[in-house]
Amino acid sequence: MDGVVTAPRERPLHIGVTGGIGSGKSTVGRLLAGDRGIWIDVDAISHALTAPGGAAMSALVEAFGEDIAAADGSLNRVHMRALAFSDRSARQRLEAVLHPLIGAEAESRAEAGRQAGAPCVVFDVPLLVESGRWRARVDRVLVVDCEPGTQVRRVQARSGWPEADVHRVIAQQATRNARRAVADAVIVNDRDDLDGLRLAVHRLRVAWRLD
Repeated sequence: MDGVVTAPRERPLHIGVTGGIGSGKSTVGRLLAGDRGIWIDVDAISHALTAPGGAAMSALVEAFGEDIAAADGSLNRVHMRALAFSDRSARQRLEAVLHPLIGAEAESRAEAGRQAGAPCVVFDVPLLVESGRWRARVDRVLVVDCEPGTQVRRVQARSGWPEADVHRVIAQQATRNARRAVADAVIVNDRDDLDGLRLAVHRLRVAWRLD
């Protein structure tokens, strides 16, 4: 109605969920968001940006050459992963292209959550500690932790990667101690026990007044 001023909605709690590869952070993030919260998967945004016709592909081709694109026009992930493993500057160039685009999309989705009155926005961010910029964007950090052997087993079962490749990814990610150092809460997820995981997340939701 004309002339009626609507008070802005209270900002939802912004929570960053992180953990090493294979830790189960995405499962925890979805459970934490629940039915009313917003779950934002940063990896999924990255995949959309680097899919055929994705918004990042032209800049990536310019930065790395035509070989960076697969036959269907998407990012050649095998080639990109090999570059990132062997050349630190390649990873930095990749991040320089992707991170601003990812950040803008994540912020747009968070704003939609605010407008919808969501109690929380949960950002699933694998490299939250490594990037540095994410800690300032969130109110709380939840770390999902597990043993390296658990990570290897889960990634091999999920993706079929050679064990050596999983260990290389683990070596490039923040250490368990570094993640725990920035955590407001830690959930240990070594057991493949979904009911136990649900209970741990429920307790955290109560503690953080999300229910």
